[in-house]
Order: sequence, then C-alpha cells, then structure tokens
Amino acid sequence: MRDYYSPMAEFYEIVAARQVASSGPPLVAALTGVDPAAGPIVEIGAGTGRVTEVIAAAAPRARIVAAEPSALMRAVLTSRIAALPDLSPRVTVIDGAAPDLDLPDTIAAAVVFGVAGHLAPPARRALWRRLRERLAPDGVIVVELMGVRATRVIPPTLQIQERVGRQTYEWWVSGTPRGPDLMRFTTTWKVLGQGDQPVREVTDSYDWYTLDTDRLAAEAELTGRRISRLGSTVLPEIAALSR
Repeated sequence: MRDYYSPMAEFYEIVAARQVASSGPPLVAALTGVDPAAGPIVEIGAGTGRVTEVIAAAAPRARIVAAEPSALMRAVLTSRIAALPDLSPRVTVIDGAAPDLDLPDTIAAAVVFGVAGHLAPPARRALWRRLRERLAPDGVIVVELMGVRATRVIPPTLQIQERVGRQTYEWWVSGTPRGPDLMRFTTTWKVLGQGDQPVREVTDSYDWYTLDTDRLAAEAELTGRRISRLGSTVLPEIAALSR
C-alpha cells in the first residue's frame, strides 16, 4: 500500500488536532462499553497518535495495538506514546498496513480512521473479513469516511489557516471525479511569511473511494450505524459496524 502521508507529515499535526475535535466525540461514544477482556483494540492507520489518545481515554483498561506504515508518522506516534506514562504500558506500536496487517486472534474493537477510502473494493472486503473473523461478539469496528459520500467536483477550498510563530500555514483541498466511486484529491500546504509572502508550497494528490455508512455495512457484511453528522472534507462521516 502506498505511503500517503509521509510527503505531508510535517503538517499532519495541524490537521490531526481538528480531526480529534470533530471525530473524537463519536469515536468515544462508539467505544463506550467495549470489553477490554475480549482482546486489544486495534487501530489501523494510527498516524501521529492523536486518535490513539482518544481510544485510550474512551477505554481506559484496554490494551491497544497502534499500526502505522509511515516511518515519519510512526516516529511521532512512538514518541507521543513513550512520553505518556499512562499509555506507554498498554499501547504497542507496530509497522503495518491494511489489509495485510498481522492481527491478534481476537480483538475487542478496531478503529480504521483515514484508511478505508485509500483501499480498492477487493482490498477493503479482505480487511473487513479479517476483522470480522476476529471481532469479539459484542465488539465494534469504527470507520472514518470522507465527508464526500459521492463523487463531485470540489474547487480549491481553504480548509485550515493557522499561525505558528512568524509563519501562517494554509491547507487547500480540491477534488475531481475519476470514476463512479473514485475521487482524486489534491492537497496543497502554503507556508506564508511576513506580509503573507510565500515561503514554500507542498502539493500532493491521492485517490479516495467514496463510501457511506450503508454501503460500508453491506460491504463488510455487518450492521452499520452512522454516529456523526455529515460535513465537509474536514468533518468526516463516522460509522460503527457490529454483528
């Protein structure tokens, strides 16, 4: 699987802080009541660990396996976990990507944020099957989907503008359809100095398969419910899958 995040790794924490603000509350609600004795919670695509912290707070007695294939992102993830005495004994960081991740025999829950749309349908079905086979009877799979439920043209849109030191960071996102259920997103980070003079610009593109909760549940052969309101590309749809 392609490393989608290393080219933008230096900016990821700016986005991740907002991701937690929007996706954190529904994730906590979905994980409430998860049985820590049933097995660990597996986080696929743990990034820099912001969501890992939310999982740990939502399930304070659970062990967590945090998988992240990007070495740059994993460096921040490991540093974050190692610096938190309440997390370092129960969070195991591993190098791995969906759908071929080495999974425990039984899992209490799985969290799949920022990953599903990167996978083509056959790879997604393989991932859901492997998770379903290991999921505890009362377990849950929580999946973050892009706010775009169907393909459409998205003109360049300013999603984030944040001042850090003497520089301003702007995140621009645009999208174009590439097929019935496939989008090509282009993201650009603009770093501006004094007087908003351009310092540098970093651009990358990636493909994303559009999904909504109903199609996700049918594909995973599980019961699905949407646990977040619909929003823009920075207010994603969150789905909970269970037996």
